[in-house]
Amino acid sequence: MVADMDAGRRPRQARSLDLLVGRKLEYVRLGHAVVLSFSGSCQVLIETLTHLDGPAGRVAIEPGENPSDILATLLGDVVREARALDHGELELVFRSGARLVVCVDADFESWAVAGPDGFLVVCLARGEIAVWGDGTS
Repeated sequence: MVADMDAGRRPRQARSLDLLVGRKLEYVRLGHAVVLSFSGSCQVLIETLTHLDGPAGRVAIEPGENPSDILATLLGDVVREARALDHGELELVFRSGARLVVCVDADFESWAVAGPDGFLVVCLARGEIAVWGDGTS
């Protein structure tokens, strides 16, 4: 389910995450949350288990005290596809062929995508997607 969080309006259909397509990964910050910063003032915040499928196979990445630095291999790569999957997972596919999937948490927010002009998409507990703004920038 997707909810538009603009005050007083009813929910609308899911917004595309196309604002990430064509953006280059410029920065990765590891910690209790993983932050991926892209060109064009876009960011992805990851707060739960994530899988990176690449040439070396599948690698699990979990934010926390000692997160894997494997995401650094994506620096400079460009997003080819970006979408929220049926159950709320975030999928990013890069030009290199690498595929990043952020899992859904039953109890907490899992991920967020922030773009220019206040656009924000958040995966709430159990995979519900909330959208603020229009993401047209």
